[in-house]
Amino acid sequence: MIIAVDGPTASGKGTIAKALAAHFGLPHLDTGLLYRAVGRQVQLAGGDPDDPATALAACDFADSLLEDEILRSEEVGGYASRVSVHPDVRHALFQRQRAFATQPGGAVLDGRDIGTVIAPEAEVKLYVTASVQERARRRWLEMTGREIDIPLAEIERDIAARDARDINRTDAPLRAAADALVIDTTHFGRDAAIEAAIEAVVARIG
Repeated sequence: MIIAVDGPTASGKGTIAKALAAHFGLPHLDTGLLYRAVGRQVQLAGGDPDDPATALAACDFADSLLEDEILRSEEVGGYASRVSVHPDVRHALFQRQRAFATQPGGAVLDGRDIGTVIAPEAEVKLYVTASVQERARRRWLEMTGREIDIPLAEIERDIAARDARDINRTDAPLRAAADALVIDTTHFGRDAAIEAAIEAVVARIG
């Protein structure tokens, strides 16, 4: 069984995907980390994430980079959003994601184009979303909890800009698959969101 979990940044899709993987005994891949690693590689090289050739070259990153906590930072997230608009980058990472999705027994993948591009045949497709304001608040709480001082308004502006890039890019834009179940977590706590997702999967697979 393949479960595709898509949605914008800080919507709760990663938390939900991990919980679904644990509940149904499936391996999990946060595909956004791949793009964050590419963005981080560009950053380390002092390159321009808006340059297609520079971004493509950064796809040859060391696997150890995926374990670096800095990938979770807002700055690297911005780089990831910028490199992800390049079709060559998306093509370079496609096979890696596709192989994970189609492994024997199935998998849970979360990202922005899992149900539409990476695994359109997924038995279950979820689109997890929340308001920009709520997503910014969550990210602000997460970062202040890690003693990172950043204004809430700055995070909100960054999330809105990232949404615009993801939704308006020509290659694999962020959108809910036609047959996706939409879960709006704006007014959900963590446990309620996970419960809603599990119920949605069970309802879909019968």
